[in-house]
Amino acid sequence: MKIVVVGDALVASSDLEKAAQELNVNEEVQVEKFEWYSDLSKEAFQEKILAIEKGGSEAVEIPAGICEALVDADILLVHIAPVSKKMIASAKKLRLIGASRGGMENVAVEAATERKIPVIHVIRNAEPVADFTVALMYAETRNIARAHLSIKNGRWDKGFSNDAYKTTLAKHTVGLIGLGYIGKLVAKRLNGLGVKVIAYDPFIDPKKLVDEGLDIELKGLHEVFREADIISLHMRVTKETTNMINAELIGMMKPSAYLINTARAAVLDESALINALEAKQIAGAAIDVFWEEPIPSHSPLLTLDNITLTTHIAGDTIDAIPHSPYLLRDVINDYFEKGVSDMQVNLKS
Repeated sequence: MKIVVVGDALVASSDLEKAAQELNVNEEVQVEKFEWYSDLSKEAFQEKILAIEKGGSEAVEIPAGICEALVDADILLVHIAPVSKKMIASAKKLRLIGASRGGMENVAVEAATERKIPVIHVIRNAEPVADFTVALMYAETRNIARAHLSIKNGRWDKGFSNDAYKTTLAKHTVGLIGLGYIGKLVAKRLNGLGVKVIAYDPFIDPKKLVDEGLDIELKGLHEVFREADIISLHMRVTKETTNMINAELIGMMKPSAYLINTARAAVLDESALINALEAKQIAGAAIDVFWEEPIPSHSPLLTLDNITLTTHIAGDTIDAIPHSPYLLRDVINDYFEKGVSDMQVNLKS
């Protein structure tokens, strides 16, 4: 069996190679390695990541010689290197594509689906993002970042724009939009803190949530926006979810409610959020993802006193990304054993 792996500046090709060698394929494995901008600094590599997140798999260069290597390949493993339509078209024998990350912007999933090639991925930083999401709930509702900023600026502020609504987290109802891997981890943490959790996800079986030991009440999208004190977004970016959280939905939120986004900026209508915050239509927001990164100096978000901003660091821990090939190995082996996987993004029966 031939497996092609593509390393980059964040995930070493040697780790992807080792993970490939540990797949349970019951035959001898031949690995061919490629590099995709592995020599770039982390900062320079972020520009390539942003290009992919904005333009998808066709927006960046593919590794030289990879199409030729894929002609007789059985499996392709990458981190964020592109898996373009051209690459998939050249892969005459390909049986599986694996990506050691959560977002699928770098993979031409539709092209893989047309060829009936399963695409498997992992949420490499799910635990860090879940932790960070709950931290943002505390930071925004209790003004932690704003108090810090006031001291750094020589003030001792005790009053904030959400003073009329301040209370403990346990007295809030949190509404999760999307119950994928990260959404469920956030729910698990909130369950442990005694926080009531409601959620919207039309693809989730309520019985499965019970089997997983999660206390979540599934509701309609409008119900969640009307009832929750904190809305937290956990959807992938698709044609259907782009700008899904719009002025209409935000307009349904309580004046005392907060909006948290650690998913992708594209799922949230930027103008709708800014307008709601400027008008004090909702109590506040906390976001770790932006429509343009770094955030432009002229952005209205920088003038607001009811938002917490962080620099897209929710998943940034020292171990999450380097370990991701081995998470992918485990998920693929589980898929080989069971024939199905929650981490399969296409061709689900």
